Amino acid sequence: MHTDAELLAAHVAGDRDAFTELVRRHRDRLWAVALRTLSDREEAADALQDALLSAHRAADRFRGDAAVTTWLHRIVVNACLDRVRRRQARPTVPLPEQTLNSDGRAGLQIAAPVVDHDTALVVRQALAKLPEEQRAALVLVDLEGYPVAEVAVILGVAEGTVKSRCSRGRARLALLLGHLRGDFEPDDGNSDGHPDVTTGSRSGRAG
Repeated sequence: MHTDAELLAAHVAGDRDAFTELVRRHRDRLWAVALRTLSDREEAADALQDALLSAHRAADRFRGDAAVTTWLHRIVVNACLDRVRRRQARPTVPLPEQTLNSDGRAGLQIAAPVVDHDTALVVRQALAKLPEEQRAALVLVDLEGYPVAEVAVILGVAEGTVKSRCSRGRARLALLLGHLRGDFEPDDGNSDGHPDVTTGSRSGRAG
């Protein structure tokens, strides 16, 4: 099986299927990051498609200074934060499942997985009330389980900044989600673990 870096290199060399396979491997987590960052299915779908098209076109500029997945996540997060900054405040309603279609050259099709549960929706609505920097850090660290060091690379900030944003975001969520779990406590910023904002338990990602 080809590595992510090999697939990206093959795409740059002209392999029409390589980028499709790369996205197939990581689309679920990329979609989850987009959805949780934007809290709106239509916005998330558009942001993810924009990000993947950008990655498709910019692949020849990938220098290997980070993992391919880190590079992809950085592009997706930036696309989401750009939308957060641009969009005007307006009420949003979760939309039915959508299918994303990329440009025909790569032949990508990214289906947005999913089932929205009431609690997940409440958490998404609470996340949407956080400042964008805190929201992005919490989505990546607490909801997606990425190590703080990797999130620092994705967001282009120092590890201490990631920890600070997460700590402040958790404190805000503790107030917003107090009616769901009375025992939700803000984390102390310790780097060896973090509370899962959807369950209150500690979680992490292998690797």
